[in-house]
Amino acid sequence: MPRLIVLLSGSVGAGKTTLAERLANDYSVHHIKTLNFLLNLSAKVERSREALQLLGEKLDRETKGAWVRTSLEKVFREDEQLESKIVLVDAVRIEAQIEAIRAAYGQSVLHIHLEAPPEELENRFQKRRRKGIAEAPSYAKVQENPTERQVVHLDRIADLVIDTKRCTIDDVVTRVASHLGLYGREYLRLVDVMVGGQYGSEGKGQIAAYLAKDYDYLVRVGGPNAGHTVYLDPRPYVFHHLPSGTISNPKARLIIGAGAVIYAPTICQEIADRSVDCERLSIDPQAMIITKKDRRAESGLRNNIGSTAQGVGAATARKITGREHGVVLAGSIPELKPFIRDTRRVLEEAFCSRKRVLLEGTQGTGLSLHHGYYPYVTSRDTTVAGCLAEAGISPSRVRKVVMVCRTYPIRVQSPTGKTSGPMSQEISWAEISRRSGIRVEELRRHEITSTTKRRRRVCEFDWVLLRKAATLNAPTDIALTFTDYLDAKNRDARRFEQLQKDTILFIEEIERVATAPVSLISTRFHARSIIDRRSW
Repeated sequence: MPRLIVLLSGSVGAGKTTLAERLANDYSVHHIKTLNFLLNLSAKVERSREALQLLGEKLDRETKGAWVRTSLEKVFREDEQLESKIVLVDAVRIEAQIEAIRAAYGQSVLHIHLEAPPEELENRFQKRRRKGIAEAPSYAKVQENPTERQVVHLDRIADLVIDTKRCTIDDVVTRVASHLGLYGREYLRLVDVMVGGQYGSEGKGQIAAYLAKDYDYLVRVGGPNAGHTVYLDPRPYVFHHLPSGTISNPKARLIIGAGAVIYAPTICQEIADRSVDCERLSIDPQAMIITKKDRRAESGLRNNIGSTAQGVGAATARKITGREHGVVLAGSIPELKPFIRDTRRVLEEAFCSRKRVLLEGTQGTGLSLHHGYYPYVTSRDTTVAGCLAEAGISPSRVRKVVMVCRTYPIRVQSPTGKTSGPMSQEISWAEISRRSGIRVEELRRHEITSTTKRRRRVCEFDWVLLRKAATLNAPTDIALTFTDYLDAKNRDARRFEQLQKDTILFIEEIERVATAPVSLISTRFHARSIIDRRSW
């Protein structure tokens, strides 16, 4: 038996078939036409409305309306796949038909009645162009049929009645889908969010790639000013737009949210590099496009505050201030057209199907436009709240928040020697080398930025910043990266207890300050470098 049987009733022109076809196309509801039942029961019947009405009435008299139920039962027996589906019957015409189906299937039946004023129905009838069935010459002729005249009274026994004159077809579909539970009956917590807890470059790419296998959908926000490196054999790959789990979970659907800022050549290159097809990737049409002019406009910021100068800030500002000048959005870029779709709708379908979603934030909390050390900040809010807003996901959907922190925070080095922003207790890579036992040449080789290839400044672990980031993001878990920078011997650890004693004490202190467990620990530059202590 199907999960739900939906019975549609309503006068000719009320919108029954239009609704049924939309539900079938948008939500895979199985659409059954009683018209086909009639044609199957009498191969010789004339394919006209009047002949079919008369045949239906004859069957109603002979079976007391049970012929529709009998035809349904035959369909259910022949197609076992309908057991898990919603089946919509278009349409029932008398109370006896409805009661016969209810008697057989009880609470699994939902009756929806569509109506509209007579003048509206007549206007719609005049515009009808029905293929394969000869229509009556006028709406008045349709109404001469006694069964058709009484269809309007089925509203008194319906579970849901909708006036289609006062609703658009999208309104009708939304209301019906809600009654069918197609949007879900509650806001399930299906989304896990990953953000940076410092100034970016915390190693989020590798953490996201590791976590990706547990999710059905991977969502990325931000822009190309953030490069997330995933360590592959023989060489790493840097993602600037696509989610970092694109490779590690090839079955996951990919989403670029409406709040993202996109540089078309970069995303097109990533799509080509990773062979991502248009069925897998969805880009919201309202994502902002960076122009060459935007990139030129930021050239001064590269030297003054250490900006990546990728045009993200200029494009974001233009999205706000340039609305009257024809702002360029992703939906208008020809090469992106195959990937463009309403990502809110994609996510809603995912949530209705109880799919797991990983939202990957970019940069770090210390760079937040609102909460960082202004003016040495990026052009967006990099906290959990900001990432959710860019993706179009409600906070009530969130299950876990993973905040990624590195053992020694870094900031980019300005090419002119000007500061790229304050850091607590700045130290040298030579000092990190002395403490860890890692050669300084190796540290300097790795510690260049993913996007602009600049050298990085480094400082002592900032406990005040950790607490600030924790209050802004309320993490359920901490991912700690670069533990080999504390001691190179940590590179050999495959379990928590194999870490060096001082490292374990350091982790315990992080847990106290952040009031969250350190559940993921990265030990080295390698694809298999993560100690997983999660309980989820």
